[in-house]
Amino acid sequence: MKAHRIVSLQARDVRFPLPPGTGSDSVHSGSEYAFATTLLRCDSGLFGSGIVLTLGKGNDLVCETIRFLGEALIGSDLEQLMQEFGATSRQFAQDPQLRWLGPHKGVVHLALASITNACFDLWAKMRGLPLWALLLELTPPQIVDLLDLSYLEDVLTTADARRILEDQLPSRSTREPILGNGYPGYDTSVGWFQYDDGRVKQLAREALDHGFHAFKLKVGSSDGQRDVRRAFMLRDLAPEALIMLDANQQWTLPKALEMCRAFKDMSPFFVEEPTHPDDIAAHQQLADAISPMRIALGEHVPNRIMFKNFLQAKAVHAVQVDCTRVAGISEFLTVSLLAKKFGVPVVPHVGDMGQVHQHLVLFNHIGMGHEAVFLECIPHLQEHFVSPAEVKNGVYITPQVPGCSSDLKGIVP
Repeated sequence: MKAHRIVSLQARDVRFPLPPGTGSDSVHSGSEYAFATTLLRCDSGLFGSGIVLTLGKGNDLVCETIRFLGEALIGSDLEQLMQEFGATSRQFAQDPQLRWLGPHKGVVHLALASITNACFDLWAKMRGLPLWALLLELTPPQIVDLLDLSYLEDVLTTADARRILEDQLPSRSTREPILGNGYPGYDTSVGWFQYDDGRVKQLAREALDHGFHAFKLKVGSSDGQRDVRRAFMLRDLAPEALIMLDANQQWTLPKALEMCRAFKDMSPFFVEEPTHPDDIAAHQQLADAISPMRIALGEHVPNRIMFKNFLQAKAVHAVQVDCTRVAGISEFLTVSLLAKKFGVPVVPHVGDMGQVHQHLVLFNHIGMGHEAVFLECIPHLQEHFVSPAEVKNGVYITPQVPGCSSDLKGIVP
């Protein structure tokens, strides 16, 4: 196979202002969506794009760290790099100086995610395949070699990871029809925190008309009765729909207990980020107290070790791992294997607006045997992507363009 040598790395600070109220929750208002973007170019002229989400301020810090970490890739042969990417990822995450700014979290981990996602995008383009097809083409040992499984040996060994993937090989054909049928989505954009009741109702009706059977409402108000009223308002509007409630970490444990009990009769599909994202014990207590109501989390869970701890504690029922929050596609796959080992579904948070994740959930379903629950849909930045995710009748249409669908218009090396 022809060598493709990486000849340059650039980091771009790309920001997109949002309309009033859009993207708002109980923490964030008036924010902009921003991508700390890595551009990797190889000597053949191909380039890969890697993105991670921030909300504007601090995006430049991630870009600077991308440059610090990524300079080591210059001169690397891409195929050789990807054959042992797990070791490369581990080496980057353990940088003896930058590690002090983490480890495995914050600005450094976001920079690693952007670099990682660019590597996978360039690799898929070099192979002429969309990411989902590239991953399905790899053997279980090749997939495992992409991963850093360190600190997981107590629950997920290399042999375990291979076995999970190998066990799914005979039944893959039974799950491949999803490539033609599309992966189900759910609409997050109907229920932003600052939208008034009339707009929430209007957008929910439109989502139903567009084929969605599930959507999300932002909660976490200082006035709990506002949250309860809006939740039941949506339930009355859509009695058969799946409705998720997202508190964005705003409740203490006592408040979370109180609010979840108040929501019981409107039967939320899950309650997302009910309390502080590092408080595993609180999530465990809440999960026990509100069962069978489900807890979802992952937007602010930065690494595989934290996910391992949440899963061990039985404190999460839907893993919302995000390849723009953990260390990119590689760690996303690692967390998905962990979730499979524990029998918990993966329902990603989509800091990439669903662009990369539409590939990853297809591999999770076909290659790992995960249930195809649904994938979050946030359409606000579609106009800025070269190949925007296509959602019709409430499902993601399988992407066919080589790469990870992460190229941004006008952002080239």
